[in-house]
Amino acid sequence: MKIEQVELRHIEMELVEPFETSFGREVLRPAIIISVKADGLTGWGECVAGAGPWYSYETIQTAWHVLNDFLIPYLWEGPFTKIDEVIQRWSRVRGHSMAKAGLEAALWDLLAQASKKPLAKMLGGTKERVASGVSIGIHENIPALLKTIHKRVDEGYCRVKLKVKPGWDENILGPVRKEFQKILLMADANAAFNLSHKALLKNLDQFNLIMIEQPFSYDDLVDHAELQREIKTPICLDESIKSSRDARQAQQLKSCRIINIKQGRVGGPSEAKKIHDFCLENKIPVWCGGMLETGIGRAHNVALASLPGFTLPNDLSASNRYYKEDIIEPSFELNSDGTLSVPTGPGIGVHVLQDRLKRFTREQKVFHA
Repeated sequence: MKIEQVELRHIEMELVEPFETSFGREVLRPAIIISVKADGLTGWGECVAGAGPWYSYETIQTAWHVLNDFLIPYLWEGPFTKIDEVIQRWSRVRGHSMAKAGLEAALWDLLAQASKKPLAKMLGGTKERVASGVSIGIHENIPALLKTIHKRVDEGYCRVKLKVKPGWDENILGPVRKEFQKILLMADANAAFNLSHKALLKNLDQFNLIMIEQPFSYDDLVDHAELQREIKTPICLDESIKSSRDARQAQQLKSCRIINIKQGRVGGPSEAKKIHDFCLENKIPVWCGGMLETGIGRAHNVALASLPGFTLPNDLSASNRYYKEDIIEPSFELNSDGTLSVPTGPGIGVHVLQDRLKRFTREQKVFHA
């Protein structure tokens, strides 16, 4: 296949409600929407880099620079038949996983369309529906938090993830568990704690959490291993797992019992699948994390989560959880059993709404071979 055109669009979409984590508070969600054209087809991907270097060192600006000056030019080196050939060209670029992931995702969509197969099947997916969990940010107070959880549980979500940080931890998990005794509940720290908080984190065992996600530094494996030895609750690693190599080392060190796989964090669908395959072979449960994606990124995540090793509810909420208007149709809706349906059309299986995409666009650039 020979790529004929690539288009980048820097977009901003307003969230239905502010989303707060230990990093800060988001009201607008930026993203880079990437389209690639070949043989009369258009593949779509999404780069999930944020406005600032908080979750990752990557930002919208760094991703745009790397896509513009390095990754896209490498596409013009010649045609390819497999994604691995393009990934090999990009190996000269160290890091910048989110930039790589967005462009690689678009290529996967294109190849799946050319093969007239759903992306989920191209990746090796086996499920028709994927379990959906909801992520709930830090609130102003506990009554407001409880109200939001009631709303999400009533909507049918299978699992509730609460963002935590020092000072918003045990004091909120206690009231939540008392109010919701049977729900699947987890806490996500986004690297907000350190070893000095070990006693506090050990005390979270009483709340019957299915996991504590990334309590320590974004690049740590060793301190997490020490904590995991001393607490009953499974630790889930997110930011620390940037590749299948990291997953292998975490397994060897016993740094965690669960892994969150985000395509943007690990560099794209190919590396995400490698991590999945390693974890499946070693009986490590995985689930698909989210980055407040638009419907394009969500479609890619749903396809990934259809693989057999994704056995825990994913951070894959319905479109209206985050956006009043998504940029795809049909939008993703929560089924009565707390799942999202895996699209069955060619590629990502959804249609991009050009008028909405244009309305949310802040910058645009087109590249030709």
